[in-house]
Amino acid sequence: MLSKAKIKLIRQLEIKKYRDEYKLFVAEGNKTVADMIPFFDCELLIAEDSWISRQNNLKMKELIVVGGDELRKVSLLKTPQDVLAVFRYPDYKTVEINTSKELVLALDGIQDPGNLGTMIRLADWFGIGQIVCSRDTADAFGPKAVQASMGALRRVKVHYIHLEEFLKNCETTVYGAFLDGTNLYDEPLSSCGVIVVGNEGNGIRPNIESLINRRLYIPHYQHDKPNPDSLNAALAAAIICAEFRRKEPVQKE
Repeated sequence: MLSKAKIKLIRQLEIKKYRDEYKLFVAEGNKTVADMIPFFDCELLIAEDSWISRQNNLKMKELIVVGGDELRKVSLLKTPQDVLAVFRYPDYKTVEINTSKELVLALDGIQDPGNLGTMIRLADWFGIGQIVCSRDTADAFGPKAVQASMGALRRVKVHYIHLEEFLKNCETTVYGAFLDGTNLYDEPLSSCGVIVVGNEGNGIRPNIESLINRRLYIPHYQHDKPNPDSLNAALAAAIICAEFRRKEPVQKE
């Protein structure tokens, strides 16, 4: 049975202040939890017996078997699923990032946790293992971002850093999308470097823009109509990452 203390803890983890204090975050749902549990330290697993019976080699510090009514009491989702896990924050080191040997996604002030989770998921799809974020970017370990990432956090490391300082010290190409950039599809692109994605409403901030040395433009094709205002940040990131990968050889297993 779920104690009041456990319910209180999980409810607190909906708030970033408590996630930072306890170094814990919540993941929910069959696929998300099953994908993440081999890669993160699981402090607490709360699940229906039917879910547990379908799993192999589960590792957790504490297991509580519950019914659907109890899960609904503690779930942070509008539609509760059959499992909820409390994981410990990973301990990532920014010294592991080598922009001269890999492609890195840099997020400048992304505010929507759903957008962030989607970008983590697309980074995973395109084989980008490192994301660096300005400190005011949405929390990758918040419930909405975790849910939107669909388990991709297991392979993509998300770092919160002083983004301007990181880019100043970056010795490889820094790319960004702008309306006055050169056509993305006409440009030679590298398999390493940094791709900067800006805030949903304001784009890339001036101090970050000044550090970008390759300005790209995603062309639109409504030539006989007024230009659309902009692309969704996650969509723009997907288009750019896809073009980077298209222009390099595919490694077949």
